[in-house]
Order: sequence, then structure tokens, then C-alpha cells
Amino acid sequence: MNNEAKYEVIIYWSKADDSFIAEVPELPGCMSDGSTKAEALENVNTIILEWLETAKSLGRNIPEPKGKLMYA
Repeated sequence: MNNEAKYEVIIYWSKADDSFIAEVPELPGCMSDGSTKAEALENVNTIILEWLETAKSLGRNIPEPKGKLMYA
């Protein structure tokens, strides 16, 4: 499994956006949306790869995945 698959993803419904939002708390600004939870997750996995690629090309620090960050 690649590191990007190990980052915590939070998915929630946004009434304002009329879609599901998928956020990656460990990667600032890394988020996506979709009309279903599955679509939001699929889309955010693509965005994670793009986020990591951009950070590498800019020489930025890439955080190690920490797993579950918060407890409900």
C-alpha cells in the first residue's frame, strides 16, 4: 500500500455544496468532492497523489501518515 492510501480521510455531506466533501487533515488544503461518498473518496485519492507530487516538486515537507487523528 502506498503512503497516500494511509492518510486519514474525513467524508461529510455539505448542504452548501450539495455534495460529499472528502478532506485529508494531514495535507493542508487537500480535499475533493463528489455526488456520492464513493465518488468523493475516489476523487480525493487522485488529489492526494497530485498534492504529494506538487509538494515534492516544490521541495516542501511531506508529512508521514499518522493514522486516526481524532476520536468522535
